[in-house]
Amino acid sequence: MEETDAKSKSRKKNDPAAGYRTAEIYLERRGNRSIVGNVYKGKVDNVLPGLEAAFVDIGLEKNGFLHVDEIVLPGVETPRRGRGKEGGKKITDLLKPGQEIVVQVVKDPLKTKGARLSMELTIAGRYMVYAPTGEGVGVSKRLEDKERDRLRKEVKGLDLDGGGAIVRTAAHGAKRVDFERELQYLFKLHQVLDKRVEEAVAPALVFQEADLSVRVVRDIFSADFERALVDDEQQHHRLVSFFSRTAPELVERVELYEDKVPLLEAYGVEDVINGLLKHRVDLPSGGYLMIDYAEALTVIDVNSGSFVGRGKQARLEDTITKTNLEAAEEVVNQLRLRDIGGIIVIDFIDMARARNRDAVLKTLRKSLDEDRTKTFTADISKLGLVEMTRQNVTEGVREIMSRDCPTCEGEGVIRSEETIAIDIERQLRRIAKKKPKKTEAFLVQCNPRVSAQFTGNGSRVLHALEAETGKMFLFEGSEGLPLDHMAITLEGTREEVEERAVPFRAGDEVLVHIVEPHMYDVDDAVAKVDGYIISVRRAGPLVGQKRMVCIESAGRTSATAVLLDADGAAPERAEGEVPSDGDPDALQSKPRRRGRRGGRRRSRASAESAESGETAETATSETT
Repeated sequence: MEETDAKSKSRKKNDPAAGYRTAEIYLERRGNRSIVGNVYKGKVDNVLPGLEAAFVDIGLEKNGFLHVDEIVLPGVETPRRGRGKEGGKKITDLLKPGQEIVVQVVKDPLKTKGARLSMELTIAGRYMVYAPTGEGVGVSKRLEDKERDRLRKEVKGLDLDGGGAIVRTAAHGAKRVDFERELQYLFKLHQVLDKRVEEAVAPALVFQEADLSVRVVRDIFSADFERALVDDEQQHHRLVSFFSRTAPELVERVELYEDKVPLLEAYGVEDVINGLLKHRVDLPSGGYLMIDYAEALTVIDVNSGSFVGRGKQARLEDTITKTNLEAAEEVVNQLRLRDIGGIIVIDFIDMARARNRDAVLKTLRKSLDEDRTKTFTADISKLGLVEMTRQNVTEGVREIMSRDCPTCEGEGVIRSEETIAIDIERQLRRIAKKKPKKTEAFLVQCNPRVSAQFTGNGSRVLHALEAETGKMFLFEGSEGLPLDHMAITLEGTREEVEERAVPFRAGDEVLVHIVEPHMYDVDDAVAKVDGYIISVRRAGPLVGQKRMVCIESAGRTSATAVLLDADGAAPERAEGEVPSDGDPDALQSKPRRRGRRGGRRRSRASAESAESGETAETATSETT
């Protein structure tokens, strides 16, 4: 959490999150921890001179990738890409297949790529990163020049046991005694690491980086922070123990959160997490960002949205500039929250004036100063695009929290019902062409929304298909079927297929859900049972209700029905009255048949038997 400018004024006792905003979110699943920082004793699997790299088996699903720039061998001068001398040592001279080496993971496996490895080992402490094979002492460039100079004096002359070190940003304000105390801790870790390397059989893990809670407070927490709240008693104990060894002055700032309201809920973090997967991010003025992810880069588009400027003197350039300035800050906020890495392209709204473009770029870079992750930003192009890169070390929040949609397989779109129906139509033509003449009809199983493409608009598509093939096609299916599902469940004579396909017969009584008014008659309504349409006379006022109806006539794609009275009797039809929306394909009533679609039904004989006191069996239709 970071403080906002209005913190002291706006914070209230009943709202602990007032005056704060969520700045960064780190996620780690129990079964999928980050392996950055882990040290492995690996075995070289393959050396590729053309890539100047080797693939190393470290015991994971995919081999790690070791570039020649990351090879460190005692007493051997290794080549560097672009700086190697002609005829000098090549990677094939340094590494051989089967050779055992000690490597450290510097980048997690991402998508199809294995872990990125380095032979230059580092052991991270709170104030320093110790490199056993390094040289000299460096100081973080993120510190101010004055503080960097002071820290150089503090670490001057430290005994590094023949290695090197880097002073971290978290060392701001640290004294020489702090560095001396931590070095002893790092030396002990290095001794343990060497011992494990000697005993291990490659491939094997010999040193595991600390878990997420320790890493976060080790790398970030400093005297500039008010406090660290932890809602797990065991983790709280671990952090207190860690700081007791590394920074005793910060122990009292680590607090155990024990309120009844969950920690993330109390500080509004849950709402932020829920919004991380959304493509749209709204800006305060009414504009918004659209964030789209691609394989090679992430694209962020800035839109003015509902913001049209303020005041009568508002001009287009001023409106655009204000939106872009808000967007510049929010873009960095989203990059940090979502941990977006790699190439990033920001499409700001085009600005006519160079000074406005400079102001937006200045705001963007100023906001990036608060980001601990390494970034590089180019100038705004004439098209209003800003190209930048952000170091990609671990999987982002989006990759951890989500997976590809099983329906669209990550494409973000699926084929429409019309497209699928056209494809099924082609398949039915091919199937009908191969079948003998004695096969007169087919029962096709598919989603009702797809079969509606055949049976809608007066069944124009279906009739054309049947005229062309000389075969008859009937449909069955339910909404639970995938849209692209298609199967021939029965083929044979017309009578055989009709008997199975038409779900109801005249006289059947069915419990239906009345879903919408009739298109041509306001007094009537329509019920649908797995895509099969039932027109119900005089049911207009009953839309949204479930009622028992009696089927008057049933066809291949639709039926007509009347409402049943409370006593189970159908109202008498006026002389000469015909069912509305009559189906030209309606079938005559046949002896007993069992319904198979949704809806509960009973035969007329059963209803009459129930009225006379006899036990009646109610047939429940199956849902296909």
